[in-house]
Amino acid sequence: MFTEKVTWVHHWSDRTFSFKCTRNTAFRFVAGEFAMVGLMIDGRRVIRAYSVVSPPWAEELEFLSIKIQDGELTSKLQHIEVGSEVIIMPKSTGTLVNSALTPGGELWMLSTGTGLAPFMSLIRDLETLETWTKIHVVHSVRHSSDLAYNTDLATAFKDHPVDGELHKMVDAVLEYHPILTGNGEHRITTQVTMGHLPVDTSTDKIMICGNLEFNHQMAKWFKTQGMIEGSIREPGSFVVERAFVEK
Repeated sequence: MFTEKVTWVHHWSDRTFSFKCTRNTAFRFVAGEFAMVGLMIDGRRVIRAYSVVSPPWAEELEFLSIKIQDGELTSKLQHIEVGSEVIIMPKSTGTLVNSALTPGGELWMLSTGTGLAPFMSLIRDLETLETWTKIHVVHSVRHSSDLAYNTDLATAFKDHPVDGELHKMVDAVLEYHPILTGNGEHRITTQVTMGHLPVDTSTDKIMICGNLEFNHQMAKWFKTQGMIEGSIREPGSFVVERAFVEK
């Protein structure tokens, strides 16, 4: 395992926060994958699956987390500060990767809450940007304070370019769709099934990441439309992440 130092912490609301930590040069991952992240608590290692927010080329690792006051890990993790130590296990994995989808059409990234995390990595990944002609990032939360990375997505990372080309590449393909259910907006499931989000199930590709009920409902509906769930071994027309942070 790797022991890394926290370099940045940002609390989006009383429900979510993000943090960055140093990255061991031996840690490798593909955009969209998750890592096992945790802390030493009372002398034992407590780890959970967290999708990596940062793109593969970043020098630091970034994660987005919920806050659960009585959660075994997040009750402690939400209080980390710059200089705190976190554990990163060396292996990453996950299904929300480009290679699990067949080529063609536009890409839809459907997320609720902290399910946005892997899509933040993918939308800044060069392979992703070169694979899809249009990428829709759909993020549904109850309140505007939970729209993590809202400014970055709304401006196509204009204020955070590695060089002048990244912003141009993201801006050319990104369509950002924030949804606030607390303001009366329909949930993603309703918007997709009613056609308010113009997904073409005959050609477009889908990535799904959110709470268990959302993932199940979306996967079930896309299957009724004739779409095939993909995997790294057998690419398909939609993929869903099945790893979750503690409840």
